[in-house]
Amino acid sequence: MYKGFLHLHHYAGWAVLIFGLYAITKAYLGNSKKRSFDKQDNLSQIFFLSLCHLQLLLGLVLYFISPNVDAALANGMGAAMKDSASRFIAVEHIMTMIIAIVLVQVGRTLSKKQTDDTLKHKKALVFFVFGYILILSRVPWDRLV
Repeated sequence: MYKGFLHLHHYAGWAVLIFGLYAITKAYLGNSKKRSFDKQDNLSQIFFLSLCHLQLLLGLVLYFISPNVDAALANGMGAAMKDSASRFIAVEHIMTMIIAIVLVQVGRTLSKKQTDDTLKHKKALVFFVFGYILILSRVPWDRLV
């Protein structure tokens, strides 16, 4: 079961990165070229946010069934915080990803509430970029290859 969730989390992560880049590009072009907010823009945001939420659910399941997290927390949170690898597994990865997903959610919500199309693109762009940067900062790149 653990391996299955790990594989799903891995491939969903790539989908988040791809659709995030797509949603950011759509928001950037919409903002810079003063384009109207169309169905494609809406769908790009929906897919990015939905994949982020899927990734969060998979990650939360993994957090509670992972032998790596168990090993990182075996000697308590204090010991985990002193070791950079354990701290990454037990705290940094999950907390940063939750904050990133909250930023993506806020960006989507604020974008939806705007009446001006340029502001829709701008709100999404700002929050999506910050969320995406956080995601990129805590992806375990050494394990993705």
